Amino acid sequence: MLKRFWNWLLGKTTIDEKIVERVERVKEEIADVKKAIEVVAEQAADVAEAAKGKPRRGRKPAAKKNAPAPTAPATEVKAEEPKKATPRKRGPRK
Repeated sequence: MLKRFWNWLLGKTTIDEKIVERVERVKEEIADVKKAIEVVAEQAADVAEAAKGKPRRGRKPAAKKNAPAPTAPATEVKAEEPKKATPRKRGPRK
């Protein structure tokens, strides 16, 4: 008799439906969190690889590619005179 009453009570309520819905939502959230963790792990691997100090991969900028090799500075360096400020050119007045 108690079992029949319990089944009747569950049939009248939506508790079991709510529980099923909640379980489905939790499963979806767990799947989303799993995907996010995978992305973070990939990014962490990229950061660790970049921190090793290896040169950048890919095409080099044209400015660096064609730049001459640096030369040693001369032993005597002449002191340059400070530049004077030049007046600004103004356009025609209206």
